Amino acid sequence: MPHIDYYFATLSPFTYLSGTRPAEVAKKHGATITYKPLDIMALFARTGGVPPKDRHPNRQEYRLQDMARRAKLLGMPLNPKPMFWPTNGAPSAYAIIGAQNTGADVAELVTAFGAACWAEERDISQDDVVRDCLEKCGFDPALADRDMLTSADTFGKNLEDAVHAGAFGAPFFITDTDQRFWGEDRIDDLDAYLSGKL
Repeated sequence: MPHIDYYFATLSPFTYLSGTRPAEVAKKHGATITYKPLDIMALFARTGGVPPKDRHPNRQEYRLQDMARRAKLLGMPLNPKPMFWPTNGAPSAYAIIGAQNTGADVAELVTAFGAACWAEERDISQDDVVRDCLEKCGFDPALADRDMLTSADTFGKNLEDAVHAGAFGAPFFITDTDQRFWGEDRIDDLDAYLSGKL
């Protein structure tokens, strides 16, 4: 049974635009998937990346154009300059980790946090938003406060795992055969690889 490690940041617009497609690809191929939210700014710092605000204007402008095009192609609403971004992604990441630890599928929850930030003008660092996303996706809102030390440890470990595994951005997919796919626009390539076409 193939396996996919999915490294992502709840603050990433391209994680949001990935939607539930990573889970759908995994299901299609009978693969397991582990969601590994992490601190994207720390990952950039460790792997030679630059935060969006510090990039050359050419790169910033391209990023905004690319986000808008991808959102349109995918039929997903997106505000390229949301009110509450950047913000602290840890609370939403902890909630995802807590939910995953129950053995549940967290694909919809990951998407809900992305939509809250990039389409609904909500601050995903706030307890009420975190709890609301949990509840809307069928989870106990109290997960937001449960076993936070374990979630914090996992959040930190995910960063170390990402650096060790060769990830440098989000979303980043790594198979158990060490095939790496960076970006929302590479999900089709991941699908093709698992189909044996690549």
